[in-house]
Amino acid sequence: MADNKKSAPKKQKSFEQTLWDTADKLRGTVESSEYKHVVLSLIFLKFVSDKFEERKQALIDEGKEAYVDMVEFYAMHNVFYLPKESRWSFIQKQAKQDDIAVKIDTALHTVEKHNKTLRGALPDNYFSRLGLDVSKLSALIDSINNIDTVEDNEQDVVGRVYEYFLGKFAATEGKGGGEFYTPKCVVNLIAEMIEPYRGKIYDPCCGSGGMFVQSIKFVESHKGSKKDISIYGQEQTATTYKLSKMNLAIRGISANLGEVPADTFFKDQHPDLKADFIMANPPFNLKEWRATDELTDDPRWAGYEVPPTGNANYAWILHMVSKLSENGTAGFVLANGSMSTNTKGEGEIRQKLIENDLVDCMIALPGQLFYTTQIPVCLWFLARNKRATARDGGSAGNAGAISGQPRFRNRRGETLFIDARNMGSMVDRTHKELTADDIAEIARTYHAWRGEVKDGGYEDVAGYCKAASLDEMKANDYVLTPGRYVGAAEIEDDGVPFEEKMGELSQMLYRQMAESEKLDAVIKENLLELGYAG
Repeated sequence: MADNKKSAPKKQKSFEQTLWDTADKLRGTVESSEYKHVVLSLIFLKFVSDKFEERKQALIDEGKEAYVDMVEFYAMHNVFYLPKESRWSFIQKQAKQDDIAVKIDTALHTVEKHNKTLRGALPDNYFSRLGLDVSKLSALIDSINNIDTVEDNEQDVVGRVYEYFLGKFAATEGKGGGEFYTPKCVVNLIAEMIEPYRGKIYDPCCGSGGMFVQSIKFVESHKGSKKDISIYGQEQTATTYKLSKMNLAIRGISANLGEVPADTFFKDQHPDLKADFIMANPPFNLKEWRATDELTDDPRWAGYEVPPTGNANYAWILHMVSKLSENGTAGFVLANGSMSTNTKGEGEIRQKLIENDLVDCMIALPGQLFYTTQIPVCLWFLARNKRATARDGGSAGNAGAISGQPRFRNRRGETLFIDARNMGSMVDRTHKELTADDIAEIARTYHAWRGEVKDGGYEDVAGYCKAASLDEMKANDYVLTPGRYVGAAEIEDDGVPFEEKMGELSQMLYRQMAESEKLDAVIKENLLELGYAG
């Protein structure tokens, strides 16, 4: 007799869990540091294949079947044309073959060959070189086949995978010299603060390109055009450089990331660049970034102390200062120590930055925002010209310029401090995110201080924000920690008289002390029974 009972629907695995399972299948075959690159390359191949098949079906539905193998009909929709041997369906069918690694390498090479924007972006003989176990690679392909990469066209697929894998493998890989993918909430906050509507955007340590992706999304969400943005970046790690090019390519974002992956300090590939906006998350507290006698006369440090060899934080800051245009602004992440350190000239550099009126705003962020580090972090915002910044009709433009209402406010000699450490919500046991409301509140405070908010002015709020003068910063030894300036939040009066409240607290204390005595007696009795006399 047929069983007519319907089986319960299987619980769908999360995207992240599926990815972890795919990596786990390679355990013992591939080094931990290679996992993410293997998975990302295959995810990318499936992503572009899914987009290709989607466009191909659209051509068939439009009665244009004769054009399904013409590159132009795909390029016009920012879709990569894929010859048969580079399509995911072909790879999947060949997954059990002994030469599947060669076929994957061939597929990636073919994709790059037929699409100019991907030149230098895809791995070269990567899978063949690793000598992957065929059965495990086949299982990996099957797992990735179950991921719907076009479920959400706005999803930062490569970035999301990259961030997840960095977090999962941080313990086994080590910190990778500070190579982090910046959480989207932090990138979104930087974008909302500096408003990169049009002009040149630069990231000197661009990782997988997340800053650029979120910047473009910011522009488009505010009815701007990505055609008004020029993107420049640099990345030292070769595999990460390729990931960034892939990440941007699948979105049709043009960028100049330099001819090759290279160290920003020793091979600056944009020596003459003057950027309107800089967004960055440099490696935290990078040690031994140069030898003692190297780069001591570099023009990027002109007017400042030479950054110490033991920590690159201030080298990154001065590099970015050197790249700012006349009205440029910068927003970047650094470890909290950067706000107060006096090690080997760092204090003197910070003092000169303040005296040169470059420090626009400092934000203390909550902990647990990053997947790969628990180091407390902060946001620095620098402005080359505090009165006439890019959003006041400079070369970069702004929201006010778009609406025909340029905005002005003289903020010279002031720095805004925001303490956001109590913001954010836990999204799991160990990870916190800034909410959309948190981001909006911080950005609104900043723009109100700049005189850019129509529906309200700026006021200092104890425990949260404070506009400090140069004299106040000098009195605090040029330390930029927001807690030094914002003070403690005002405690709301609950209306209970002091004597009554003190009486209640005293009674509670006496009850707790009595309970403590009882517990002590029980512990002593148990010890005596065990033969441990006092």
